[in-house]
Amino acid sequence: MLEAERVPFVQATVVRARRPASVRPGATALVLGDGTIEGFVGGHCAEPSVRMHALRALETGEALLLRIEPGNGDADALEGAVTVHNPCISGGALEIFLEPHVPAARLHVVGDTPIAQALSELARDVGYDVAAHTAGELELARDDAAVVVASHGRDEELALAAALTAGVPYVGLVASRTRGAAVAASLDVSDDDRARLHTPAGLDIGARTPEEIALSILAEIISARRAMKAPVAVAPAPADHEHGEGHCCHE
Repeated sequence: MLEAERVPFVQATVVRARRPASVRPGATALVLGDGTIEGFVGGHCAEPSVRMHALRALETGEALLLRIEPGNGDADALEGAVTVHNPCISGGALEIFLEPHVPAARLHVVGDTPIAQALSELARDVGYDVAAHTAGELELARDDAAVVVASHGRDEELALAAALTAGVPYVGLVASRTRGAAVAASLDVSDDDRARLHTPAGLDIGARTPEEIALSILAEIISARRAMKAPVAVAPAPADHEHGEGHCCHE
């Protein structure tokens, strides 16, 4: 359900539990981008660490093993894992695998031209979630990564203005420099938004065929996204743990 709705989350799975832990291996929970934990992988003392490191996993997109060990934080370091101190008097130890599930970047391609078709196919192969439109208005979402209009003049202004106004990070128009400049000038958007339009869309690699042009466009999209280095929007991470007696591993 969450994946279908493009909601980022982390699946937390207990892979090891040492008594007096109240959970057993195989227990799972989901951690959402606002820090909400659905399920149970440890109580009061474990939750802050699970929440914080799950949110970090959402930011990086990389899975990690979280070790919650009793004592004063002097547990042996383990390559590939993050070890934190369990502040509960009751003690107990847990190892929890945190696996982020981040929706694939969504690319809207407007047009049914050979370039549009080639871009849609190539982007899917690379791992993008492609929404293809022949023309007309776009239904845009907050996390859309890019909009490329390759319709050779059909409904260009409407789609471009909608994408720029919505703040889509990359907006491109397949056109010559002369026609692209004319289309940009005609858009009913702010000057700042107009300046964000990429036209001609794509890196200048001397592309000629639809497939080569599609490759140049996708390369520019990837370059722009990497330059932004924008993490998934998540709630601020709380402190690593809260001191005091609570219910973490033994309840």
